[in-house]
Amino acid sequence: MHKITIVVLSIFLIIAITSLSFAPVDTDKSKENKHKNGLVKIKSNHNVKQTADNAESILNNMGLTVFNRINHAENAAKVDEELRPTELLIFGNPKIGTKLMNCSQSIAIDLPQKILIWEDEKENVWLAYNNPRYLARRHNIKGCNEIIKKVNKVLKKIAMDATAK
Repeated sequence: MHKITIVVLSIFLIIAITSLSFAPVDTDKSKENKHKNGLVKIKSNHNVKQTADNAESILNNMGLTVFNRINHAENAAKVDEELRPTELLIFGNPKIGTKLMNCSQSIAIDLPQKILIWEDEKENVWLAYNNPRYLARRHNIKGCNEIIKKVNKVLKKIAMDATAK
């Protein structure tokens, strides 16, 4: 009986290890990449500058306020440092931001919203933003579910449109 238990446990262990080794990789960039750090990350079909230009144009067309666009690589070059292309867009809608802050003022540390676009070491370009649902949990926001859903929908549309072919 003891040998049967060991054999059964061994089989389960082999199945578990095998399923981990061959777990499917989610390559569907339309799905949110929900990491513990709260970032939604989408691969772009463009270089960093074009992706940032696309995102900025979309933001402006949506009537959102672009507060700043920071080119970290240019700033690094000014101090004789090197950095792969990296740009940050800071933007928002004060009407929506104020509603979120009325739900939980601590969210102000994460507002205005940001979109980060960078080139990785393999020359892939990525766009990332803070997952609004993660921010809602982080700041213990209650009673603002509709606003969070709306912000999530808008950010996802901006990201998908800015990175699309």
